[in-house]
Amino acid sequence: MNEATRMTQTASTEEVRAALIARREIALLDLREEDPFAQAHPLWAANLPLSRLELEAWGRIPRRDTPIVVYDDGEGLVAPALERLRALGYTDVKALEGGLAGWREAGGELFRDVNVPSKSFGELVESRRHTPSLSAQEVQGLLEAGSDVVVLDARRFDEYQTMNIPGSTSVPGGELVLRARELAPDPATLVIVNCAGRTRSIIGTQSLVNAALPNPVAALRNGTIGWTLAGQALEHGAQRRFGPALRPAHAEAARDAAGDVARRAGVEVIDAATLARWQAETGRTTYAFDVRTPEEYAAGHRPGFRGAPGGQLVQETDVHAPVRGARLVLSDEGDGVRAPMTASWLAQMGWDVAVLEAPPAGALETGPDSAPQPAPPAVRGVSPATLADWLATGDTVLVDVTASASYVRRHIPGARFAVRSQLPALLPQLGAPRRLVLTCGSSLLARFAADDIAGLTSSDVFVLEGGTAAWVAAGLPVEAGETALLSARIDRYRRPYEGTDNAAAAMQAYLDWEFGLVEQLGRDGTHHFFVV
Repeated sequence: MNEATRMTQTASTEEVRAALIARREIALLDLREEDPFAQAHPLWAANLPLSRLELEAWGRIPRRDTPIVVYDDGEGLVAPALERLRALGYTDVKALEGGLAGWREAGGELFRDVNVPSKSFGELVESRRHTPSLSAQEVQGLLEAGSDVVVLDARRFDEYQTMNIPGSTSVPGGELVLRARELAPDPATLVIVNCAGRTRSIIGTQSLVNAALPNPVAALRNGTIGWTLAGQALEHGAQRRFGPALRPAHAEAARDAAGDVARRAGVEVIDAATLARWQAETGRTTYAFDVRTPEEYAAGHRPGFRGAPGGQLVQETDVHAPVRGARLVLSDEGDGVRAPMTASWLAQMGWDVAVLEAPPAGALETGPDSAPQPAPPAVRGVSPATLADWLATGDTVLVDVTASASYVRRHIPGARFAVRSQLPALLPQLGAPRRLVLTCGSSLLARFAADDIAGLTSSDVFVLEGGTAAWVAAGLPVEAGETALLSARIDRYRRPYEGTDNAAAAMQAYLDWEFGLVEQLGRDGTHHFFVV
């Protein structure tokens, strides 16, 4: 095979679907920014924008000979992605024949929004198990009447702080089975689980049902969206979180229940030697995830395990494990509840998943989760003080390639925002300044962006050393807002269930979309979901 043929090798929609149906490993990667990705994509496509490819690829696709298929929708992202992935060491990389349009024309099903595998699975669970739920009006009535009820919010703590049901407590989904008996020790207490929309409410509630919690349990139907559409007020900035203490009897009951649920779902328990053998295999990807809280993970975790709190792992499988057909191994460092419960759901989602038995004492790594990354390109740097002087002279243009939300929150006065993948095409709009300086939050992404435009401009190209964070640390001024957007803010899809200023029509449309996911799953036919 000559080089030209190798560089343009393609895979058809039929070939990709055949791999998914046969459970062969494949990573189907959408190279667009998150917003266009969310408008339409195949069920098992994972969003890996060209803009962040070098920063995320090694962490998300650990095996270099994983079969990878990439696509865009005519934006010209495929050719540079193929080149970069091969430079990163990936040896089996193809382009999807015809891109997104080719998938559509071949009859492939297309889905909206993000984290669609998990959301569609949640809808399937509710349809099969008739997960109990209560309307927003019913829940508010119970709270106003002072009924014996606790409301547990299954989202991340930062989401909970943005908006929550009044009086609720933050208990992220992976913690529910472990903590519920402690938070509602009286079996007569009604336990209500909520999220922003539907999925984490359904999975959280059904987790408690599956684990035989003695209390009555119900999901808040449609979550904070349903609460808002009912005209009911939310609370903001709450700090209530589950406590660390667990009574031994509650911990034992949760452990027994979680083990039973995992066995019913077909989850295997393995020892460290088996894990080592699996990780040494060629031709098979084994992800290793620690499903405890980020704080516990940072305090000490097994070497080689990535941090992925259980509720979010189930919610965001496409983010954490974009290689469909891979093997997943979970650890909770021996509490025996969070890993089995998380694994039970992943098994039902068609994953080959195992739980690492309580590991023997050994050296632990500390610190927050971090992904492996290649060394950034060597580029010329400029200090914040020198950049301030240059900007004052008027012969320097500053471009910020950070996330648009970060840019809007704060940026260096005069900085122009650009999506990294669009920067080469945007150079004519910058004119021909003497110097072109790139920045981002830390300067890491800016270094790759600077390398993208090497040789494409007559300007001297520099990167702000330490990025905008170093500028702020130097006490230099910043500004906020959409002051100078070279690119539209397509890097982030605005979820209809996030924030506090969503239109009622958008929230209702989102709920209507979720209700239709089970039908879409049936048409797609690649999911391998089952429900115990």
